[in-house]
Amino acid sequence: MFAPSDYLDLEHTEHRALFENTTACWEVLPRITSYLQFRLKPAVHGKLIGRPFIGAQVFIGRGTIVEPGAVIKGPAWIGEDCEIRAGCYIRENVLVGNGNVLGNSSEFKNCLLFDGVQAPHFNYVGDSILGHRAHLGAGVILSNVKLDKSPVTVQGPEGVVPTGLRKFGAVVGDEAEIGCNSVLSPGSMIGRNCVVYPGSQWRGVLPHGHVAKLRQTFQIHPRR
Repeated sequence: MFAPSDYLDLEHTEHRALFENTTACWEVLPRITSYLQFRLKPAVHGKLIGRPFIGAQVFIGRGTIVEPGAVIKGPAWIGEDCEIRAGCYIRENVLVGNGNVLGNSSEFKNCLLFDGVQAPHFNYVGDSILGHRAHLGAGVILSNVKLDKSPVTVQGPEGVVPTGLRKFGAVVGDEAEIGCNSVLSPGSMIGRNCVVYPGSQWRGVLPHGHVAKLRQTFQIHPRR
């Protein structure tokens, strides 16, 4: 249950070594810090437009464009052919695959993004994993800390599963779509090829190939 292979195609990340000897996806998150400490070789091979801030412990791959006003604090590993747009804030311990879009006013912290991810507008991705070609609509938040600061659990089909993590946002599986202004509460697991409707407040497990539909009721009155 919750094995990496159930949510993620490891052929679409350069960092598949992180998943060795794991039984649940979220076990990767505490490993990112040490992984970068031992494997990161800072270098800038991409194109910097204007004067974005690039920290000392940052790798940027070929073909990647970093726009003015972006901040890559690091440690961070950015792959090839990515767009790091103006106003993007990449904090500590971030792994970004190839062909990704990280956009304006979006913030990333202790996370792994597989190839082809798009998080282009006003997103927060903390302590989370985004699978191959996962897409976050504008304003999507992956909340990573419970209000009472207690350890995060996953509400599985057979009951509550402890993660042992105080900070854990979500696993968003390959090619999943999260609609605009949705919030995924801590411990959310979104399966491959899933859709979460815009404006949703989601918590729990969405199985592979399912749609979480949010229905609203409007009252229409004449304007006075």
